[in-house]
Amino acid sequence: MSFKSIVRELKEMKDGIGSISRRGSEGGRHWRSRTRSHIAPDVAPSDPIEQGQWANLPPELLLDIIRRVEESETSWPARTVLVSCASVCRSWREITKEIVKTPEECGKLTYPISLKQPGPRDSPIQCFIKRDRATSIYRLYFGLTPSEDASDKLLLAAKKIRRATSTDFVISLVADEFSRASNTYVGKLRSNFLGTKFTVYDSQPTHDSVVQHNQPSRRFHSKQVSPRVSACNYSIATISYELNVLRTRGPRRMQCVMHSIPVTSIQEGGTAPTPTSFSQFLDDKPSHTPVSKAKDNPNMDSSSPGHSGSLVPEPPSQEPLMLKNKAPRWHEQLQCWCLNFKGRVTVASVKNFQLVAAVDPSHNIPAAEQEKVILQFGKIGKDIFTMDYRYPLSAFHAFAICLSSFDTKPACE
Repeated sequence: MSFKSIVRELKEMKDGIGSISRRGSEGGRHWRSRTRSHIAPDVAPSDPIEQGQWANLPPELLLDIIRRVEESETSWPARTVLVSCASVCRSWREITKEIVKTPEECGKLTYPISLKQPGPRDSPIQCFIKRDRATSIYRLYFGLTPSEDASDKLLLAAKKIRRATSTDFVISLVADEFSRASNTYVGKLRSNFLGTKFTVYDSQPTHDSVVQHNQPSRRFHSKQVSPRVSACNYSIATISYELNVLRTRGPRRMQCVMHSIPVTSIQEGGTAPTPTSFSQFLDDKPSHTPVSKAKDNPNMDSSSPGHSGSLVPEPPSQEPLMLKNKAPRWHEQLQCWCLNFKGRVTVASVKNFQLVAAVDPSHNIPAAEQEKVILQFGKIGKDIFTMDYRYPLSAFHAFAICLSSFDTKPACE
């Protein structure tokens, strides 16, 4: 169903309903007042909320139309019609939110918050990454491979920033704004000096136990930072690469500890944290609890200069999920290490990897779940890589882990 046909159908319904409202107004009860009272009972009919002409449609009819639109769309760019419906007015947006399901349930990415929600359990969401060596910018797109008409759906972008003792990958919703003071800031990835250990920071907390603080980052003056933008970073995962001291032959070995995801999430009936919107954190009023120094606060991450606003969340009550790279096998004929990427990786590279769950036998997790590839990343061309992820990782988690593979690691190779 095209967007033009939806608008045409809504116009016809509006004209028919308008004639009914004119007849009903003779009895002293205007249709618009009754409709708005039905949508928002706490608003008096004498003081309606103006949202535009399309806000006056009966919610039952609007619900049916948007549901049909949602069912007819399966991929980008057709998925943008649903987003356009949500942009019409507040009433449309609320109804669209009720219809749209999480990526875990439908396997589709719709709103920006979908990038921080776990992927589907059955089939992975397939994406690809483009690397721009000149600008040190990495772009994550939705889809199997790049299209010829440059209509790829940009999901996330990261900019590599080298520092004296570390490397940062600042992650944003857009590819031209990487400031932490921007509403598009999503999080960052930071490495140690050797490039063997990385920490993933989220711009919003994932646990209710995290305490909000109102101390801004020293990188910005208090007047420069929007009051809606969190000045803190929350540590949600660590990525470690095994040192190759003897320079032995073989691929990289890595391990990821997902502090924000419990190991029970991969068990039957287990769940992973699923945020519902960015606004639940950006709209919160700052806490009035004074914070004097980072060293006096155990939640503060003061390991790096200029980031006094970084927070480390309290450890979850359950054991965190650990991921490890799947061990490749040596192919005698090809004389190289090989993994079964099922056709998604075509170029040999030290960056290629597959991640599976590393669990203790006491957790009683089926062998099939332990062998299931949660994230795979590999090269398909010059500066083009594929990235496929599934539950319990989100697109943000997967992208941050893949970014760690791009950093230079002299101690691991």
